[in-house]
Amino acid sequence: MTRSVYLGAGEPETDRRRAEEAAVRRQFERDAVWSRMVTAGARVPDLPLIEVDLGPIHLRRLLNTGPLVLVFIRYAGSAACEETLVAYERTLAPACAELDAHLVAVSPQRAELLAPVKHRNDLSYLVAADPRHTLIDAFGIGYPVPEAVGTLGTRRSVLPYPTVVVADPTGTVR
Repeated sequence: MTRSVYLGAGEPETDRRRAEEAAVRRQFERDAVWSRMVTAGARVPDLPLIEVDLGPIHLRRLLNTGPLVLVFIRYAGSAACEETLVAYERTLAPACAELDAHLVAVSPQRAELLAPVKHRNDLSYLVAADPRHTLIDAFGIGYPVPEAVGTLGTRRSVLPYPTVVVADPTGTVR
């Protein structure tokens, strides 16, 4: 008789995370995405996002009042993404506030699916949806994951590579 032994909490999640990271690396190599990703000197497009509490927000309006830090996450159900958002609340959000910069977490997931993560973790910064992945596409940081359609709730399957984009008030990526 064969018996399964569960080795402890978090190990299946760790294995899944390693598999996701390996898939991202393979996609990078296969698509040569480095050459088309956003670089310093590029401009932030004036596109709307859907903030989970405020509704539509426009990047240009945010830039009119200060620098912009965009952090791209995959989706709210990912433990790695939630851990990252919480870490940003402790570290990046205070630093952005000191510089009068806007911190915005961006995901291709529908806003109503992102809202629980923002509220559960009492995130002080903006959490916004890019459900048609227009900003993700504009920055060249997306990759197709057909199995993500149900998770995102948008009938689309593009996820962003883990990315942070910093722009000055003129909209120039630094």
